[in-house]
Amino acid sequence: MSNSIFQAKEFYDFLTGKAYTAISRRLHKNFREAGIDITSEQWSILYSLWEEEGLTQQELATRTFREKTAITRLINNLERSQLVIRVVDKADRRTNLIYLTKAGRSLKEKCLAQANKTLAEALIHVKDDHVRIAKDTLKTVYENLS
Repeated sequence: MSNSIFQAKEFYDFLTGKAYTAISRRLHKNFREAGIDITSEQWSILYSLWEEEGLTQQELATRTFREKTAITRLINNLERSQLVIRVVDKADRRTNLIYLTKAGRSLKEKCLAQANKTLAEALIHVKDDHVRIAKDTLKTVYENLS
């Protein structure tokens, strides 16, 4: 295998899961240790709703880069945990709007603290200029493919 093919494979493997999986697992661990009973996937839904409530399931799917069927399952679980509620859209009765409950809103600060802790753990030995370069590179990769 040529060196360039190996480097491309290594880069592709890293981008497609290793870093994401490691951060996701650590975030889930930090949530558990803080007594927060949500998954990292549920966190992405809650985070989107903390930014803007009353989103449709399709809007949540787009914002979190997930399939609509996965969003349905995540919302079902968040609804069972009484963190979100579905409200029928008055303008389109076929559509549900997703809102946080009081319990869902109250998790925000505690969750953000754990997310910041996780990010600090992930970046502990990474120089600021390397973070900036990685961010710029990943943004460019995303824009190239969007």
